[in-house]
Amino acid sequence: MYYDENTVVYLDGEWQKAKNAKAGLYQQSFHYGNGVFEGIRSYQTAQGPKIWQAEAHYERLLYSAKRMHLSLDYDVATLIKLTQILLEKNQLGNAYIRPLVYTSENMGLGTESEAHLFICAWDWGQYFEQKGLYLVTSDYSRPDPASCHVEAKVTGHYANSILAMKAAQNAGYDDALLLDKNGHVAEATGANVFVESKGRLLTPAKGHLLPGITRQVVIDLARSQGIEVEECTLTREDVLQADAVFLTGTAVEIKGVASLDGHHFPLPWDASLGAQLDQLFQKQVRAA
Repeated sequence: MYYDENTVVYLDGEWQKAKNAKAGLYQQSFHYGNGVFEGIRSYQTAQGPKIWQAEAHYERLLYSAKRMHLSLDYDVATLIKLTQILLEKNQLGNAYIRPLVYTSENMGLGTESEAHLFICAWDWGQYFEQKGLYLVTSDYSRPDPASCHVEAKVTGHYANSILAMKAAQNAGYDDALLLDKNGHVAEATGANVFVESKGRLLTPAKGHLLPGITRQVVIDLARSQGIEVEECTLTREDVLQADAVFLTGTAVEIKGVASLDGHHFPLPWDASLGAQLDQLFQKQVRAA
């Protein structure tokens, strides 16, 4: 799915065949989760591949690396250029791009500043194939922001997402809704949450969630259309009383939610604000 005999990747200043790329096994990223990454999409347009929100993604990558004390000797412009070359080498238009910053070999817990950069890309369509997602409230909570930098995209944080997703799927659901330590809504396993209520949108405020780039795009897009958006504290009960619910993320894009914990939302997706914003979003990402 991710590579074949001809796939090319970028690793520490070199273009290599994916099948030949190697990393050390004695490093903190594998053993302790000290690595950072991004998920970026490119869209084919009439003028060629368009890397969506490239600057925002790479600014966050550098921010995340700094938070985890990883030294990365690249700037945003260089990272974008490398990604453009990567797409050209692999003849990709619509693609999912994964930059990963990982540590050198060090089995201790001391700060490991030296870092390696890996960038790959592959043709990846819909993260969720179905139109309306079935969610369950997870027994797992989002990490406490007092324990880590939840606003950074750190590899180790996603053990929490994997556990929540696996439990949801084992119970017959598509994804999980995670609450924070206070019992308030945080996010899904890999996406932010929006609630439509009485013609306006509500989304959990920053603090216990990863403030997604697509989340901000949707907020800006909604406000440009005169739709009221409030970043606020939400309870599970607030979500259950919603007219409609949708998720946002780079991989997910904008995806409607059919139900939470067996409760179906009354507003049909095609009549929802989420569907309206999705149409505008799809035009934006493919505009030349």
